[in-house]
Amino acid sequence: MDKNTQGITLMQEQKYEEAAKLFNEVIEENPNAPLGYINFGNLLLHLKEFDRAERFFKKAIELDQNAATAYYGLGNLYFEQENFQEAITYFQKAQQLGIEEADVYFMLGISFVNQEQFKLSIPYLMRAAELNPEDEEILFQYGLSLAQSNHLQEAQSVFLKVLEKKEEHADSHYNLGVIELFQENIEQAVYHFDEALRIQPEHLLAANAKKNMDKLLKENETEE
Repeated sequence: MDKNTQGITLMQEQKYEEAAKLFNEVIEENPNAPLGYINFGNLLLHLKEFDRAERFFKKAIELDQNAATAYYGLGNLYFEQENFQEAITYFQKAQQLGIEEADVYFMLGISFVNQEQFKLSIPYLMRAAELNPEDEEILFQYGLSLAQSNHLQEAQSVFLKVLEKKEEHADSHYNLGVIELFQENIEQAVYHFDEALRIQPEHLLAANAKKNMDKLLKENETEE
């Protein structure tokens, strides 16, 4: 096992000082190779030492302008700092340089979501879901962006897929309830709000929706 791999293993074990020592040795032994700088940058990012992490990632890019994981690291760094437009620039560069994993597409999609550009997030979240179809969080975020963009039928289908993977997903039930409400399927809407509250009794959005539904139903009964 080489020192980079050992360092990554130590990071995963939360042995950060030992990992830093190994990455530093890698850089000293191979000062013109980008990988040591990238791994040290990832460690610093994990420790939220953003300024230092940025310097390490940029040094890696200075050594190799095609170092895709350095661009991805910078994307994560700017995302953590809520600089979403800058994050998008670097995630896109990482993707263009060959990172084809679900994570980069998911982070691109969520960066657009955080800027409330839901339509722009859809193709990235859709691709992330294609690459990692078992991840219910990716699917859920994809469904949310579809719903926010008024693609209600497609969103409904995605939220149902989330429930197939995780039956006790309160937020999917809540959003399905909202979609049913838009489609004037009152009983189904109530069912989903009730399910959201059964799973998560403190679900404020579902509780508020259920309260409004009960009030509406009582008013309808009174009118009749």
